[in-house]
Amino acid sequence: MGRKKRDTIEFRFYEIPQGQSCLALLGDKWIMVYGKDDKFLHFHNLFEVGYCRNGSGDLILDEKVCKYESEMLSVIPANYPHSTYSTQPNFWEYIFFDAEDIIRQLFPDNPSQQREAAEIVNKRADIVYEYQHPEMAEIIKRIMEEMRDKKPYYLETTRHLLKSFVLMLIRFQKTMEADTRSFSEGGDKAVIMNIRPALEYVDRNYADCIKASDLAKKCNMSETHFRRVFDEAIKMSPMEYLNLVRIQKACMIMNKTDHSMEVVASECGFTTFSTFNRNFRKYLNTSPYQWKKNKENYVSKLLDYNINALKGW
Repeated sequence: MGRKKRDTIEFRFYEIPQGQSCLALLGDKWIMVYGKDDKFLHFHNLFEVGYCRNGSGDLILDEKVCKYESEMLSVIPANYPHSTYSTQPNFWEYIFFDAEDIIRQLFPDNPSQQREAAEIVNKRADIVYEYQHPEMAEIIKRIMEEMRDKKPYYLETTRHLLKSFVLMLIRFQKTMEADTRSFSEGGDKAVIMNIRPALEYVDRNYADCIKASDLAKKCNMSETHFRRVFDEAIKMSPMEYLNLVRIQKACMIMNKTDHSMEVVASECGFTTFSTFNRNFRKYLNTSPYQWKKNKENYVSKLLDYNINALKGW
């Protein structure tokens, strides 16, 4: 049985390499005893699909404990609390991707269909046997091999395979019985899932003018209660978390473009450059200009800030 979930949760930040459709974590590095040093559940900014090549243990999906073994897939949306625990070395491999970006590519001229597909894909986390869903497992394994071997046109192949996987995932989720459990009645144990609508809203709309009252409404809470619940779960205020996400998005933009700092600030929701600069220094202890020149510092400085936000593992 996995260890009991604590009140705090970690936010792990992942970045897709420039020009690629996914981040792949592959190879012997991922043979380990999982959860040995983890104190908390965690969530991250990208959709995760894992494939257990060898081993067994517990996969914690919010409050649900799922037994896993070799040849199983984990399918976990962004902003979904989870963790993996094993007593012996296990071998998992992972891919991370932006599900909503893939959905926009699938339905480029239909915002309504994009919203519906995103809601379906992000609704729940699951763990499935390969023999029960061989088509889904085969696509994920092919993506992993494309990313491992990097043969000619692997980027284009991977992009199309991800589209196929997301379509299969939409069909899979629609056939699953909706989880009718009421998180609002779950007490402290459901605190993370209670605020998940706010986390998702921030991730999608970080560039907009967002107030704590807006996020409270997304969670069907009063603003006072929402602030208390959010702080209990994330160990920072809603606005601090919003600015943290904005700074992370800014780093991604700076890493992939040559936009001026003023443009980056505006694209990430900061109304003035001085506000952007002040928050950048608060979270990364350096200026945007210095970070742009010395990106390797990002890994060590992002971030030991209350929430224990980390860049990946």
